[in-house]
Amino acid sequence: AVDESELLTVPDGWKEPAFTREDNPKGLLEESSFATLFPKYREAYLKECWPLVQKALGEHYVNAALDLIEGSMTVTTTKKTFDPYVIIRARDLIKLLARSVPFEQAVRILQDDVACDIIKIGSLVRKRETFIKRRARLLGPKGSTLKALELLTNCYIMVQGNTVSALGPFSGLKEVRKVVLDTMKNIHPIYNIKTLMIKRELAKDSELRTQSWERFLPKFKRKNLKKRKEPKKKNTKKEYTPFPPPQPESQIDKELASGEYFLKERQKKRKKMEEIKAKQADAIKRRQEERNKAFIPPKEKPVVKTKQASTEKKIDVEAIKEKVKNAKKKKLGALPEEEVKLKMAADEKKKKKK
Repeated sequence: AVDESELLTVPDGWKEPAFTREDNPKGLLEESSFATLFPKYREAYLKECWPLVQKALGEHYVNAALDLIEGSMTVTTTKKTFDPYVIIRARDLIKLLARSVPFEQAVRILQDDVACDIIKIGSLVRKRETFIKRRARLLGPKGSTLKALELLTNCYIMVQGNTVSALGPFSGLKEVRKVVLDTMKNIHPIYNIKTLMIKRELAKDSELRTQSWERFLPKFKRKNLKKRKEPKKKNTKKEYTPFPPPQPESQIDKELASGEYFLKERQKKRKKMEEIKAKQADAIKRRQEERNKAFIPPKEKPVVKTKQASTEKKIDVEAIKEKVKNAKKKKLGALPEEEVKLKMAADEKKKKKK
C-alpha cells in the first residue's frame, strides 16, 4: 500500500530523460521554419553573436539565417533534425534575442527544463506617464526589486520597452507573470515578493506540503479609497415651465430700439467712425499711461532720525571723595622699618618655643 500524497508529489532532484535520436530515428517528414523581426539598435549585437547562435542551433541540426536588409532572423529544420520540439525552442531563442536578452541567457532556452515568457505590458495602462512610473516601480531603486524577484523565482527577467522577457522554470514564470501584471494594475511588487518569501520558507517543511497555506500568507487590503472627481461645470436643472423662452431680439429690433434704423447710410457710417475713433483714443491713452509708469520715481522711505546719545554726564563729587579716602587707607609699596623689626622678633619667639 502506497500513500496517495507520495504519488502526487515529484521526488526532489528528479529530471525527465533527454530526447535522443533513438526516440525518433527516422527524423521529421516536413520542414518547419519561423522568422521574427528585430529593431535597428540590435543589429550590431546580433552581427557579433550570430556565429555563436548558429553553433548552438547546429548542435540540434537547426539552420539559422540573419537578414540585415529586412531586419529579420529565421530558423528552419533540416533532414537531420530528430527532435520535433527543438524548432519551437529555436523560435523562442530568436524572439528573446530580438527583445534585448543577451545570448548567454537566451541560449538556455534550448535546455529541457527551461522555458520563456514574453509579457506585453504596453497596452495595460492608458497614460504614458503612468506606464513609465509603474515600469520603474517594477525595476525598483537601482534594480533591487527586479533582483529580489529573480532570486525568489529562479528566473532571468529583462524589462525592455513595452515587454518583459522572463526565462526560467515553469513555476517561476507563472509567479513572474502574476507580479508583472499586478504591478501594472497599481499593486506594489513588494507585496507579492513578501508572499513569495513566505511560500519559499513553507515549501521547505515536508509536513506543510499537503496542507493549505492560506493562514500563513499575508492579506493586504487597499486603504486609499478612490474619490470621485467632481466636474468643474455643474449642470443644474431649471424649474419646468410650460411657457417657451422669450424670442431673442434680432439686429433690426435692436436698431429700432436705439433709433439707428431710421438714420441715413451716411449718418450710420459717421456714427461708426466716431465709435472707432473713441476706442482708438482710449487705447492710445492707456498705452501712454503704461509708458509713463517707467518715468515715475519710486516712493522713498522716510528717514528715521536716531536719538543722539547725551554726551554730558553728571559728575558725582561725593563718590570721588569716597574713592580717594579708601585709597589713602591702603598701604602701598614695602612695609616701614618698625613693622619689619616687630615681625622678625615674633618669628624668633616662635622658633624658640619649638
